[in-house]
Amino acid sequence: MALAVALSLAACAAPEPPASGLPTSGVYRVGKPYQIAGVWYYPSEDFKYDETGIGSVYGAGAQGKPTVNGEIHDPNEMTAAHPTLPLPSLARVTNLDTGRSVVIRVNERGPAANNRVIMLSRRAAQLLGYEQADTAKLRVQILAEESRQIAAAARAGTPPPVLAETDGTAPKAAPRSKIEVASLPGAGPLAPLPPAPKGEGQVGAADVPPPTTVAGTVVERRFLPAPASVDLPVRGGSRIYVQVGSYGNAQNLARARAQVSTLGQPAQVSTAMLGKQPMQRLRIGPLDSVERADAVLAQVLQAGLTDAKIIVD
Repeated sequence: MALAVALSLAACAAPEPPASGLPTSGVYRVGKPYQIAGVWYYPSEDFKYDETGIGSVYGAGAQGKPTVNGEIHDPNEMTAAHPTLPLPSLARVTNLDTGRSVVIRVNERGPAANNRVIMLSRRAAQLLGYEQADTAKLRVQILAEESRQIAAAARAGTPPPVLAETDGTAPKAAPRSKIEVASLPGAGPLAPLPPAPKGEGQVGAADVPPPTTVAGTVVERRFLPAPASVDLPVRGGSRIYVQVGSYGNAQNLARARAQVSTLGQPAQVSTAMLGKQPMQRLRIGPLDSVERADAVLAQVLQAGLTDAKIIVD
């Protein structure tokens, strides 16, 4: 769960919840690099973030728990946990099978299991149509200008953010003999959701106005996206891959291909542009299910290729 990640990060330790139990306005956090099951994650103010992968849904046990930036998790709000995006930020999440799309507030680190690209609140997963399935093929895109606005609001009256930083050299993950994967508890049967809050909270003089491009309300000095969805055009037939890595160096690519070949997994190379630089992507797949992708990813990570991730294309 996202909270398992949060508790492992001293730099991002969540504040104690308020005595009243009501949601707090939260503070702005980015955080330092951290490691889960041998894989390094690098939080950053990446306002160009646009990734695909498998999304999950919060378990019932998270309700009422504090998030990394000091908010309180409410399954009826449009919120999410993400491994690296700023807290808080706004992102558009699209179901790549149906085209259904929602806007969520990222206010927690995680998820900690199976390289999921994001973990959505119960309400957000319901609107995207995958709450009962627990997982879905998703695209996550940060809303850059809107995220800058709510970041400015969260910073008001708080210390400067802790930006991603190291001791001067980027940490590197060492190969491991086994992978340790945390499990997400199932949500089980769920009662119908109550209506979303309609009232707006009081905005202090130091606050920055909420974005006008996203429907939502200000509650307890937090901008909450409205529980609404839109249908976007998607290509359909999206397939799941394990992307071992993306390489600009032929020797690094050859080394990774040799390691993958020992696993008995057929891999393919394709070219993609990173800015103006061509990169060679090494992928395994397409894979016929999320469970199969999880198993292949575990094999690849065990081989020490810790840049591997699940993607949807």
